[in-house]
Amino acid sequence: MSVPGVLAVVVAATLEALLAEPPTRLHPVAWFGRAVAPFDREWTRPRAVGVGVALVLPLVAVVAVAGLVRIAGAVHPLFAGVLAGLALFSTTSLRMLLDEARRVNDLAGSDLAGARSALRSLAGRDATDLSAGEVRSAAVESAAENLADGLVAPLLAFAVLVPVSLPLAAGAAAWVKAVNTLDSMLGYRSKPVGWASARLDDLVMWVPARLSAVLLATVAGEPGALGRARTWADAPPSPNSGWPMATLAALLSVRLEKPGVYALNPDGSLPGSEAASRGIGLVRRAGLLAYVVAAVVAGVGTWAGGVAGAVAWS
Repeated sequence: MSVPGVLAVVVAATLEALLAEPPTRLHPVAWFGRAVAPFDREWTRPRAVGVGVALVLPLVAVVAVAGLVRIAGAVHPLFAGVLAGLALFSTTSLRMLLDEARRVNDLAGSDLAGARSALRSLAGRDATDLSAGEVRSAAVESAAENLADGLVAPLLAFAVLVPVSLPLAAGAAAWVKAVNTLDSMLGYRSKPVGWASARLDDLVMWVPARLSAVLLATVAGEPGALGRARTWADAPPSPNSGWPMATLAALLSVRLEKPGVYALNPDGSLPGSEAASRGIGLVRRAGLLAYVVAAVVAGVGTWAGGVAGAVAWS
């Protein structure tokens, strides 16, 4: 079993539970964002520049993180595990968004204007004319989508590569987060420089989005929800975000809708306070399961690789 690999997942999960997010001034993702910002402008050849940005900047993140973990490993394997855990913590994010989603849900019943204002921290849509149900829908959708890109994607990259190399696994989590950050900053139709970042993010998120849907159905004990979700998953413009959102729509038996863009479970009603609260709770439980699965994969995968190597040499 890879003790440093499992330790890294435990450290990341513990810090997520205690702190939610690193302070902004110390957050590596904020540093990366500042490095990306100069590229967010008009270019003579925006797609060429965008391809370079999408390929090079995430690799810089890999080299920095993997290098630090490797140096730590030269001191002591457990030191490397702790540092990899810090790196993994900085690439994952769920609790803060769930706390905000709960706040929006609570406000929607008593202060709709306040709920619309608070929604800006969760979703980029114009909330000016949204009803209470539409505000709650946006909060639930954001929670579901963030489960995939804010937690499952970096955890998956880390867990899969831990049997190969702890520094490489930490670097892979950083790479995934860097790709996702590029997409969130540059991946808009109005920004040609972000075309490559958006397409790369689509590829990277294909598996995590669908795995997130499986996690949601698992914690709800309703695997059949995935079959219903498949009917609506292609409705959003994104090839991936529809999966966890549609799965929640199926599990809650509600309509999740971005007005004028898509409707998931279009024959259902918009979520009330109780349904939205249950949806946010399901995302939280799916996130906890994601950490458990990552720790098991990190440990068992490394053990199995060691056994296979011993057998090959015998």
